[in-house]
Order: sequence, then C-alpha cells, then structure tokens
Amino acid sequence: MRGTGDELHQQAGNSHPQLTTNQGAVLSDNQNSLKAAVRGPVLLEDFILREKITHFDHERIPERIVHARGSAAHGYFELTSSLSSYTTAKVLTEVGVRTPLFTRFSTVAGGAGSVDTPRDVRGFAVKLYTKEGNWDLVGNNIPVFFIQDAIKFPDLIHAVKMEPDRGFPQAATAHDTFWDFISLTPESMHMIMWAMSDRTIPRSLRMIEGFGIHSFRLVNAKGNSTFVKFHWRPKLGLQSTVWDEAVKLAGADPDFHRRDLFEAITSGNFPEWELGVQLFTEEQADRFPFDHLDATKLIPEELVPLKIIGRMVLDRWPDNFFAETEQVAFCPSHLVPGIDFSNDPLLQGRLFSYLDTQLSRLGSPNFHQLPINAPKCPFANQQRDGHMQHQVPKGRVAYEPSSLQGDSPREDARAGFHSFAAEETGARGRVRAESFADHYSQARLFYTSQTAFEQAHMASALVFELSKVDTLAIRELIVGHLRHIDEDLANRVADGLGFEQKPEAPPASAPLVKMKVSPALQIIGKMKSTLEGRAVGILINDGSDAKAINRLAKAARSAGATVKIVAPKVGGATLSDGTKLPADGQLAGTPSVNFDAVAIVLSAEGAAQLSGEAAAIQFVQDAFGHLKALALDDGGRSLFDAAGLKADEGVFAAKAVDDFIEGAKGRYFEREAAVRILA
Repeated sequence: MRGTGDELHQQAGNSHPQLTTNQGAVLSDNQNSLKAAVRGPVLLEDFILREKITHFDHERIPERIVHARGSAAHGYFELTSSLSSYTTAKVLTEVGVRTPLFTRFSTVAGGAGSVDTPRDVRGFAVKLYTKEGNWDLVGNNIPVFFIQDAIKFPDLIHAVKMEPDRGFPQAATAHDTFWDFISLTPESMHMIMWAMSDRTIPRSLRMIEGFGIHSFRLVNAKGNSTFVKFHWRPKLGLQSTVWDEAVKLAGADPDFHRRDLFEAITSGNFPEWELGVQLFTEEQADRFPFDHLDATKLIPEELVPLKIIGRMVLDRWPDNFFAETEQVAFCPSHLVPGIDFSNDPLLQGRLFSYLDTQLSRLGSPNFHQLPINAPKCPFANQQRDGHMQHQVPKGRVAYEPSSLQGDSPREDARAGFHSFAAEETGARGRVRAESFADHYSQARLFYTSQTAFEQAHMASALVFELSKVDTLAIRELIVGHLRHIDEDLANRVADGLGFEQKPEAPPASAPLVKMKVSPALQIIGKMKSTLEGRAVGILINDGSDAKAINRLAKAARSAGATVKIVAPKVGGATLSDGTKLPADGQLAGTPSVNFDAVAIVLSAEGAAQLSGEAAAIQFVQDAFGHLKALALDDGGRSLFDAAGLKADEGVFAAKAVDDFIEGAKGRYFEREAAVRILA
C-alpha cells in the first residue's frame, strides 16, 4: 500500500519537476522505505533511504563561534563620488557602477537559536563582488572593540560566552566571567560604554550604523597611501528600543529583527545605507591625541569629517537561508588592488582567524567555490583538489612558472595586488606601544557626548548588568574604573548597587586627555523625525469607529509607516459601519512592543470588554512606558484610564490625526522619569 502523498500531488493537478536522488535517479515512492515484506525489516540496499537519511544527519555544519545568529540580504553598492586620487580600486573609482553584494547582520554572543534583541553588539559584514575580486568589509555597529591585540580574543569570547560549568547565561553579558575579564582589562572600558548604551538594543537592523573598525590603507596609482576608516550610515536614521521593550520583544517575537528585515525587503521598502569614509595621512595621524592603530579608539568626526562616497541598497532576500546566510564566509583578508591593511594588531590577528574559522566551519579550502562565496569575476590559479572540489581543472600544468601550457594563469605586475611599501623599524618583541596606554579618555568622550537620557540609560544598564554579578570585588573594581571616566556616572552606578562607600579607582596607565564632546556619537540627537520604516499598530474591537480607523491608517501610511490592525481575535472585528476588518495580529500575540506608535479605537462596549483583559491593559501600559505616541478615541481613553495612566503631551485624541502622526515620528523621553526609576 502506497502513502497518500503521491495521491495528493495528483489531486492538486500541479506540474512539478520529477523528484530524484542526488545522482539524478527519479524516485517512484518517497513515502515508504524498501522492506523485505509488507511487515518485514527494511533492507540495507535501500540506497534512497540511506542517501536521504545520511544527508539529513549531516545537514548542520558547526555554527559560528561568534556571530552565530544572523540575517542577511542581497543588494548592490553604487559609488557616487570617486576616490581615484586615493586608490586604484575600481569599486571606489567608477561612479555609477552597481556592484552586487551580500550583507549579513548578527548578534555576537548568542548561539544560532538565541533571540534577536539581547543587549549585544551587532555584526555588520558586507561582501562586495567587485570586478577585481571579492572585498569583504567585516565590522560591527560600533566603531571600536574590546581589546587591542588579537591574542586576547579567545579570552574575551570565553569570558562572554555561557559559563562552562553551568551552560548559562545565553546571549548575555550580565554574569561574573564577563565582568571579571572586563574588570582586569581596562582597555575594554571604551567599548563597555558603547555596549551599555542604546546602540546595543537597536529598534531595527535597518536603523544601525556599520563600521569597518580598523584603519585601512588606500593606495593610488603612484603608490601613495592614505589611511581610511569606513562607515555605513542608515537612510532611516538611528533608532533604539528601551531596555524593558527589548526584553519583552525577545518573548513576543524572538525573530523580531529578522522578520522586520524580511518584511521590509519583500514589501519593496529596501533598506539603504550611505558609505562614508574618513581619510587622513600618516602626518595627520601622528598629531592625533591617540593612536589610530588602536582598535579601542575612534576618530571623532569633528576631527576628521566624514565624506559620503556611495550607497548600499538591500533589495533581495536570500532564496535559501542555509545555502546563503549560513554558508557565507567573510574574511577581512579579502581585499582588492588599491586597498591594503594597516598595522592594527587586532586586524592583523583577524586576517588569520577568519580564514582558519571558515576552514573549520565549512570543512574545505574550497569554501570559496560555494555560490554565495564565489567571485563574480573570473578567477584562476594552480590550487588543486581538496575536499569538495567543484571545478574540473584541465591540462597538465598545476604549477607556476611553466612553459608547457599556454593558457595557464600568470601573475600581472601591472594590475595585480601590491602591498604598500611601508618602512618598519624597531626591535622584535611581545610588546605594546605606549601610544595604546590611554584606556579612559575616549570612554569619557563617549559618555559625556550623550544626551542626559542616554547617560541615564547607560548608568541603568551598568547597574542591571553588575547586579547579576555575584562577586563583590568585581563590582567594586568596575565602579573604580568608572571613576576615571566620569565621577557622576560612578556615583550613579555605586548608588544603584547599594555601595555605602565608593570604591577607589585603580591606577591609570596614562594621563587622561581632555577631548571636545562629539554630538555625532549620540543616538537621540541624531534620530530622524520620520515614520518611514516604522510601524503603527491600531487596536480595535467589535463596534470600533470605521472612519476613525481609516483616517489614522491612511495618514500613517502616507507618512511612510506600515500599519497593522490588532484585535482580540485574528479574524478581526465588525466595525461600526457593519464591515468586517481582518486583523494582522491577535491581541495576546501582538503586543505594542511590535510598534513605534499605537492608536486605540474602541466602542464603549469594546473598551469595557478589553478593560478586563490583561493583554489589552499591558498593550496600553507598555506603549506608554516605552515612550511612544498614543492616539485615543473615547473608548481608547477608557482603556487608557483603566490602565491607571496619566496623559501627557504624547497622548493625542484620535481625531487629531496630524498631531498624532507628527508625534509618532519620535519618542517622548521626557516621560521616562514618570514611568521608571533610572540610575
């Protein structure tokens, strides 16, 4: 007796390609294994069963040690301003050319099955398939890093990962081993300021910046070098969540960022970033009050302004998550002629580590032949064989130089990659430059450059994280480090931890340098007043005013927002005019954390019903507590009152549509003092 799958396929009447084995043999039955009799044992000779099960058993490859959870998309880079006086790289000199690319965003600490919204750095890796080969710009949404030398990277990651004796916490820095490492590694304090800021709880992957982190070199046709730092700036502007919102998003939708990116691309609202560069000479670098080769330092934009040279657009979701998003292999060592490395010791270690990691994960030196990794320009060399070799090289020559085969590849002294001829002097040794010794000045710069709201968020984040640390000495030492950064910050954290006496500051290894504040380091100060790329939720019930809903939805969409209807039942609700409006989400499963602003349109009866529903009360309380604009009709106001809330300037009458739309373009940070206690 056959299974029902074949019958159902036939009933559907669709035309499908034939199902085959990996060798091309057509299957007659994909529902039953080969047996010796109807109720007899399965036969070992069933090669179809063995192939299918064997492939299934090997479907998973080792996940990335860091950046395991990622989302990615295809797109293109378009140069708008040539850097031909600085570099020979065609991707940076040919204006108007669209270079295909693949960009992957990721969290760092958690595994592939963790959530999208923990407090964490976000990886920002771009593979550009240029005419001259692949260029991988592999960075983060933060321009600095925890450590100065790559030899410390395994220690950092071992400290931040789940503690080995207990296997938790997952995707979190709030535990002893991480803060123990940080307390003994003061070079990390600048990165800690960024990590405890709102940068690590972004609203959307479409609303984060990206940084190449390190200084690279651009080399022009004359062989002259200019240092460069790369910056990606989101067209939608920066936006973050508040901490309570990020936590609740993790429960409401563990795939929130992935879903947001997917929905934006598939709906045609293609995410876009500008590419900016900071260009500076060796002589300029020598005058900086810090060492640009130190990955724990940034170059303030007020010191070296950003030059916008192009844009990146993501316009296609991967066809297969595993084949593309999981198998893509980024390596900082992938450069093209006209771009070169600097002596940043963290970068130098990454040049080895990433390639070694791909060999481990993907199991073969031929990982570059996978479609997602393969260059889109011709490539040829004498490298041969190896596990999973897909190419079939022809001819007898597999070496160079040779005289036996006229079409074997040769080096090209004119067009080929040339390393910049930098002169190096000094004694060999395991040393660190004295110019790397200042660990606090830029940490102070970052903190003092923030708005008062962002400073409060940072202090509260430190209190939360350190409250999860059991070892008192670690908490004390961190507060001691904070005293070098800002005494007020140290006071707030010490008070939040219940210290009766503030710990002493550990000795600083270098004098602090006073630097001018940099407003470019803020988020709130740089937020765009817009609803483009944002979402507005409208909560309804039976009897809700149809005209009010239509007015609000039309205005929000006109302003560029996505509008979603939320109702007690996913089937929707019958409105005041008798029409049935389907819901995009059911109330219990679609909390207000999913939206940037909310409107609540309810009849008196609908409001009375929802006033006894915890999910509805939480919907209103969270929208208010997360500093969002709310539009309320009379029924909505009844639910708002039932939630025990007091209106402020961010709460609008539903009929004041224009005012609500304008208010929905931002957050009401002034409200925060009334809804939560911050450090």
